[in-house]
Amino acid sequence: MGAVKRPLIIIAIVVAFLAISVVVGRWLSADTDERGQVVDLLRAQTRGDAGAMLRALDGCGDPACTAKVRAIAARMPARLHGLRDVQVALYQSQTAHAVRSRTKQTRVVWFVKGREDDTIVQCVLVRRTGNVLAGLSVSLLRLSAPLADREGSCP
Repeated sequence: MGAVKRPLIIIAIVVAFLAISVVVGRWLSADTDERGQVVDLLRAQTRGDAGAMLRALDGCGDPACTAKVRAIAARMPARLHGLRDVQVALYQSQTAHAVRSRTKQTRVVWFVKGREDDTIVQCVLVRRTGNVLAGLSVSLLRLSAPLADREGSCP
């Protein structure tokens, strides 16, 4: 009887390990997805591409939000236009490692490679929906104008 139990126990352990690995993988991929979406948004901003920025922001269809995004894109320094190599110096996500739905700010300190003296600090409102078992999805809701105080925090 002991010889039969041992393979079953090993199989149960392997199945549990695989199940936990899938859940952890889903959980961590939400962090990667969030960061990728934020970097894509910042790349659109460096191009001054308000249309791409608006497409990246979920639910930013109201006139006030649209006007704000267009103003942010228009104020992007001309010396950064067309440069796409966005480098993130500091990424502080309040939704990182969330195991369930959450909407919070992410503070991003970034620059364009070759323009390290032009460090920009912005806040992105991020919404995660779902949970680690069913899967998490990430959407960006709002983007702040660059903070005048580079040491400032998000609201």
